Amino acid sequence: MKNRKMMTGEEGQPLPYVSEIVLKKRKIRDELAITRRTQLELGKYGAKKSKKQSYVSDIKRPEQFIKEFRDKELDLIRMKQRAKRPKLTIPKLRSKLLFIIRIQGKNDMHPKTRKILYKLRLRKVFSGVFVKASEGVMEMLQKVEPYVTYGYPNLKNVKELIYKKGYARIDKKAVPLTDNNIIEQTLGKYGIICIEDIVHEIANVGPHFKEVVHFMGPLMLSKPEDGLIKGKKQPYKEGGDAGNREDEINDLISKMN
Repeated sequence: MKNRKMMTGEEGQPLPYVSEIVLKKRKIRDELAITRRTQLELGKYGAKKSKKQSYVSDIKRPEQFIKEFRDKELDLIRMKQRAKRPKLTIPKLRSKLLFIIRIQGKNDMHPKTRKILYKLRLRKVFSGVFVKASEGVMEMLQKVEPYVTYGYPNLKNVKELIYKKGYARIDKKAVPLTDNNIIEQTLGKYGIICIEDIVHEIANVGPHFKEVVHFMGPLMLSKPEDGLIKGKKQPYKEGGDAGNREDEINDLISKMN
């Protein structure tokens, strides 16, 4: 009798019937609410995701894999088409010094495209590097044109970039160029003992240009203002963002330095 009373409730009334479908929906709703609340808390306080949360957030749907695969294959096809352009289309070099900025590139890149960008030491978006201009470099830039913009930096921008963004790579760590002793210890054997010597060597593409730029590492530029980089992969001369800007690269450098 006591057990029957417990099954039907304290007052002898039967418990309300809830279908299994409704129970499942409630469970899913509650789980989503907990997940959403956790995401908001992590976003607010900058905490790291747990392994379980990272695993859930990294799960991709089949259509995402298909889209990424097609995008990468399309990128490879376009890269091959750009590589087949006649060498006559490669612009005549107007300076020995180029400054290259990576402006695009995440999931839609083919591994071969990424390999070229890494060879140019452009591993992150909005990173920039000084490069000695050559026909080989221009051919590489032609292959990855949608993901970079480049041109001829003037002395003013070379100096300001090095003073504001320059750093030394020592034991795989970034060290600000605030102490000339650091420069002399590494580059003194080339006659380069201070930051002004670095500016002179890069601006004039001196005999130890390669050693200097590798000593410094890629420069991380400031994120451009809204509308400055529109995300268009068309050539700059056709209204896009990518490709050769020649002397006009200096306007972009000034806004991102």
